[in-house]
Amino acid sequence: MEIVASKRVQSIGAYAFAAVDEKVAELKEKGITPIDFGVGDYAEPTPVLIREAAKKAIDERAAYGYPSYIGAPEFRKAVAEWTKKRFGVTLDPAKEIASTIGSKEGVFNFHEGFVDPGDIVLIPTPGYPPYKRGTLFAEGESYFYRLDPNNGFVPDLDGIPADVAKRAKMMWICNPHSPTGAVYDADTLKRVIDFCQKNEIILCSDEAYSEMYYGDEKPHSVLEFSKDGVVGCFSMSKRSIMTGWRCGWYAGDERIISIFKKVKTNIDSGTPTFVQDASVAALADEAHVDKLRIETKQKRDLICGALVAAGLPDCAPAGTLYIWQKGPEGMSGVDFATSLIEQAHCVVTPGEWLSDELPDGTNPGAGYVRFALVPSLAECEDAAERIKKLKL
Repeated sequence: MEIVASKRVQSIGAYAFAAVDEKVAELKEKGITPIDFGVGDYAEPTPVLIREAAKKAIDERAAYGYPSYIGAPEFRKAVAEWTKKRFGVTLDPAKEIASTIGSKEGVFNFHEGFVDPGDIVLIPTPGYPPYKRGTLFAEGESYFYRLDPNNGFVPDLDGIPADVAKRAKMMWICNPHSPTGAVYDADTLKRVIDFCQKNEIILCSDEAYSEMYYGDEKPHSVLEFSKDGVVGCFSMSKRSIMTGWRCGWYAGDERIISIFKKVKTNIDSGTPTFVQDASVAALADEAHVDKLRIETKQKRDLICGALVAAGLPDCAPAGTLYIWQKGPEGMSGVDFATSLIEQAHCVVTPGEWLSDELPDGTNPGAGYVRFALVPSLAECEDAAERIKKLKL
């Protein structure tokens, strides 16, 4: 019997981490443990108050059975209260909020509710891979739009052809943007909303990093300016060091949320209720978020300062937990990543692996690497000293 993967699965290329993995293995054989800036998963534990809330909830929810597909009422109420406090936006917990099993599941499956074969989804590049993967599995077509580094990585709306905009069903933005670290101002968000409403495009704003910012002004939510044809996608993962807990939500236009709820009901059984209870406790506390933000900024300043000392451009991000670092002129992101492994024993992600080719054939990730600021502060201090000595 021959076993053949579906055409969808066959079309998914594997990330080319082989060469980097080989270098890591070589270092380990020599007794050197690399510092891993590759995957965006915190080294720090989930805060105690969240873990204690989960322990209590496990007993309280002992006989509650399957969780709600769309989020427990208590969780959706807590989300609405947090949204009002954080963004000044009023949400109806019953109609305008639906829980997700973290951000990735929500992003991937969201397309199933709206994208028909041949529909176009507008996707930023570089960007989060599930935007593209979800489009593929919904049998849509991805159109990658430019994020120009000379213009603060804001979406190049003028570069999207009129015929593409006419066929587009959805558009993804990410604010603060992963992996560039750009934070979009109110005018940028309003322009994107106007573009989508003019072309009757559902706007999906990935705001998983809304609490990871380093300036005095907090990032805006797209929901502050409109809910008409607009939804925001949120996650507990980066805000509260809950990457392994898998809890997030969508909020916005109740017509869109209603359709997404139908998708959710047929795909999964929801986030465990005790995890939602822990998230309620997390949303009620800002102290741990402030502490994480301060520590991440310290890491950012250490690594960016070291990169500048090594003769590289200052690419300090305004938000997220990533540094989207431009390498030496003419050097590929893969070669830059290899140099960092060999000379500084730091593992990073080549930019080419987080980007897709634009219609003009260029890859906007070429020559970049991504640092995820997840090692400990002590490890970042160690890495900074190594990076300062780079010879590129």
